[in-house]
Amino acid sequence: MDTEAPVRIAHAPADQLHPQRSSVVQQALSLAALRRELPRLQRLGSGLHHGLIAAAAAIVAYVPAQALGLKQSFWAAISAIAVVQTEFRATRSTARDQFVGAAVGGVTGLCALLVLGDGLLPYAAAVALAVLFCWAINIPSASRLAGITATIIELVPRVESPQRMFAARILEVTWGVCVAVVLVWLAGRLPARLARRAPGDGESPPPVR
Repeated sequence: MDTEAPVRIAHAPADQLHPQRSSVVQQALSLAALRRELPRLQRLGSGLHHGLIAAAAAIVAYVPAQALGLKQSFWAAISAIAVVQTEFRATRSTARDQFVGAAVGGVTGLCALLVLGDGLLPYAAAVALAVLFCWAINIPSASRLAGITATIIELVPRVESPQRMFAARILEVTWGVCVAVVLVWLAGRLPARLARRAPGDGESPPPVR
């Protein structure tokens, strides 16, 4: 008699409406397991490559924003680091989530602040509406970022008007996202170009002049 119980994955209540999500979660777990089985040297090389891209994206995002006089330009660097992934498709998907989450959370937070004022109830309403809107437009992966952005707009001490704070956050996030996407795209294209230029099997290298 087989006494082993099948492996079950816990889902949020909303996820239970979509049974196909179990397959997606299982595939993600399998991919993570394969990555853990990579040789240590290969993992270190991948980690170094990812770290260099993330550091470059953070600096490229931060320096121009700082030069433009944005008082909290570190948000551009944070956004760039959050978006950088090891694969371009994953980076592009994360960039979409980052931008949508920032836009939705910023709008709901600003509206709640202007209409309802400060307080925990307006803040809670802004977070709930931001998450709800992300689910309504079928981008639930952006809902956490939307809630975080609404939190920033509502709870972070302000030294400027809410409208200016909202515009600055959107500008910083957008710039950081664009920098991350471009750098990851370039990082994936440059090795391919170098490989195409390298002499192939059976070909002699170009003569040295």
